[in-house]
Amino acid sequence: MNIHLIGGEFNSQDAIELIAQMVQVKVTYLENKIVGDGNEEDIKMREAKIKQFQLELHELRKAIKSNSGSVRVEAIIKIQ
Repeated sequence: MNIHLIGGEFNSQDAIELIAQMVQVKVTYLENKIVGDGNEEDIKMREAKIKQFQLELHELRKAIKSNSGSVRVEAIIKIQ
């Protein structure tokens, strides 16, 4: 089963905003898991994932801003 969340062309600013909001949802989810978890290994793993998301979002912002015109964004959740 798939859920097709996003599919289309967006101007650079809208694409960045949409992707940033999606990343923020995942970061908030991980932060909430950290608060409720006492396992230090799990906390470190989640903190590393958050940092990786932030780095990837930063790089994505730079790439999209350097691209003039519209950006195609696809987001699909695959349930297996």
